Amino acid sequence: MRDKGKLTLLVVGATGSIGRHVVDVAVEQGHTVRALVRGASSTPRFPPAAQVVEGQITDADTLRDPLDGIDAVAFVHGSSGSKEDMETVDYGAVRNALKVLGTKKARIALMTAIGVTNRTGAYNRSTEAHDWKRRSERLVRASGLPYTIVSPGWFDYNRADEHRLVFLQGDTRQSGTPRDGCIARRQIAEVLVASLTSPYALAKTFELVAEKGDAQPSFDGLFDSLESDSANAIDAVRDAPNMPLSEEPARVIQDLSEVRSAVHR
Repeated sequence: MRDKGKLTLLVVGATGSIGRHVVDVAVEQGHTVRALVRGASSTPRFPPAAQVVEGQITDADTLRDPLDGIDAVAFVHGSSGSKEDMETVDYGAVRNALKVLGTKKARIALMTAIGVTNRTGAYNRSTEAHDWKRRSERLVRASGLPYTIVSPGWFDYNRADEHRLVFLQGDTRQSGTPRDGCIARRQIAEVLVASLTSPYALAKTFELVAEKGDAQPSFDGLFDSLESDSANAIDAVRDAPNMPLSEEPARVIQDLSEVRSAVHR
């Protein structure tokens, strides 16, 4: 019998700079961890307790075995930065995994990015990165699955004395520079893994940065201080209303419809 509070967790993006920390943290906490890799040649050194499973996040059929029997999924994947990859990888991995899960229940932790609602900046205009990450958030909310969505600041730009976690909502830090806030990769992983078992993290979307001070020993109070996303809404509780569904691509609207229909099967 599985220990209470222990999960079978699939880490999507396990070979990345955040994913490897998620695998480490989850194993340390006693969870059964499946690290998703593209193939044996792409496998870094994981803890011995981690189970390495193969699958292509752009191919839903290859995700069936990795997702079979899991309790939770941590999405910490990222694309190379091309506009095409933003759709097929950043968004497509979430769409494909939710498609395979169907009516199966699993808790979701999704990592996106600080400033994700900024549609007019040069970065989003050239890559549509924020738009596709935000669409992946919408799919998770529409799925009806229990979730937490974390949008971290700049990785590892924080100073040695900056480890006090700060959770923000409203996505108002949009300079596109480290001035928006910084956070250690290890701390991102710790928050993501903690969110998967905390009742206070359910239906919460927030930005994650660190400021001067020591790290908090528990995250429940931070999760509890946040506003929950509105039931049945596809956007976060304080998101700017600047991405009308009526203007979305037909394929995106179809994906949302399919995800929602699975909830009522």
